[in-house]
Amino acid sequence: MADPKGFLKNGRQVATRRPVDERVGDWREVYPDGGIGKTLLPIINVQSSRCMDCGIPFCHQGCPLGNIIPEWNDLVWRNDWEAAIERLHATNNFPEFTGRLCPAPCETACVLGINQDPVTIKNIEVAIIDKAWESNYVRPEQAEWLSGKTVAVIGSGPAGLAAAQQLTRAGHTVAVYERADRAGGLLRYGIPEFKMEKSHVDRRLAQMEKEGTVFRTGVNVGETITGDQLRERYDAVILAVGSTVPRDLPVPGRELNGIHQAMEFLPQANRIAYGDAALPDGEEQILATGKNVVIIGGGDTGADCLGTSIRQGAKSITQLEIMPRPTEERPAGQPWPTYPMTYKVSSAHEEGGERVYATSTVEFLDDGKGNVRALKVTEVDAKFQPVSGTEREIPAELVLFAMGFVGPEKPGIVEQLGVELDERGNVKRDNSYATSTPGVYVAGDAGRGQSLIVWAIAEGRSAAASVDAFLTGSTNLPAPIPPTARPLMA
Repeated sequence: MADPKGFLKNGRQVATRRPVDERVGDWREVYPDGGIGKTLLPIINVQSSRCMDCGIPFCHQGCPLGNIIPEWNDLVWRNDWEAAIERLHATNNFPEFTGRLCPAPCETACVLGINQDPVTIKNIEVAIIDKAWESNYVRPEQAEWLSGKTVAVIGSGPAGLAAAQQLTRAGHTVAVYERADRAGGLLRYGIPEFKMEKSHVDRRLAQMEKEGTVFRTGVNVGETITGDQLRERYDAVILAVGSTVPRDLPVPGRELNGIHQAMEFLPQANRIAYGDAALPDGEEQILATGKNVVIIGGGDTGADCLGTSIRQGAKSITQLEIMPRPTEERPAGQPWPTYPMTYKVSSAHEEGGERVYATSTVEFLDDGKGNVRALKVTEVDAKFQPVSGTEREIPAELVLFAMGFVGPEKPGIVEQLGVELDERGNVKRDNSYATSTPGVYVAGDAGRGQSLIVWAIAEGRSAAASVDAFLTGSTNLPAPIPPTARPLMA
């Protein structure tokens, strides 16, 4: 293990972000030039030394990928970066994504976190992969032989990419279908550049193409190619279409202009930040410039809308959350090693905007011309009932819904494949990720429901193992979780 007294000698340090007034003027990641990986290098060996020889590393249970965290912490402490990336890649196909985007349930399960600040697992992870890319330790892994079997993966988000890479390396011929013009799913068009630059996605996709994975972008499966055609053309199909039906807010005035879902707003901003000169199909960009913006939803998507609105030059930004303000310390009812609901400050929250809790929208108010001009809101009690006398108006010419998603889109490929749905409207699967339709599997949010990137990658890896066994009769691919696995919750 690393320094046995490291956790006693050293405190927790995380990567330093660029000054707010500098970073809000561009779309680059919020860390200094060279990115978070290089920013971390001067401190990362010391931070890895804080990993304890704890006997039972509960960080393993916190992470659905089963990342062998103490081993690569020790290797980083010893400056063996090549061995560190080998151990990290053994369980995680895309640590550059999780190291930037995952909320790190491994850290809340860290044994050191019982009574001290936990190990900076997420920062160590991203430092390993960034150092590996820089040192040319990440190379295409070619299959030793080809099976002659073909697999279609529908969707190029983290679950689909993980499944595709695993199956390609197992020797199958894999085609990934994506309806957008570029692969990456929400990694590309849902995550702002300031949170993760798309060069990281492009670099990984290039590796996958060299390994043999084929990407077919701009193909709306269910229209361009039907479910029957897919099943006829391929030996197996994996649905990794995500949970993309957004939760709505049907209150009076919902029909007014200026009210949009986050996933109407963010992809457009990402395209422009990426360098596209125009939006597809002649779309008119939804802009926050000079407007009072209200974001309904206090999670990560809401924070992404906040940071994007700041960079577009919004006049004011208010983020509403119906839940009460979380505590800054772990709540008594959410003990270690569960993932606690605590007050978090993202990079976007550092940059501006007002956060309002325990507040519900009653009505959207009209400017007399069919446009939204304000929200009528009210405070709510612990049972989410309106508190009398607390109604007020919040000016808004742009309202963004960031309230999560309720399941995969049913019209199109899901209906065409004839798969059964569960009681929540997700695609039903058995313990091997198989749907009710022979040869069709499901991975990620389409079957689990809206979740974290680590769960999507873990499901993609697990579904790939099941598909490999279905195609060949056995598998050596790892399957980190069954579909019934759930996070450590109180």
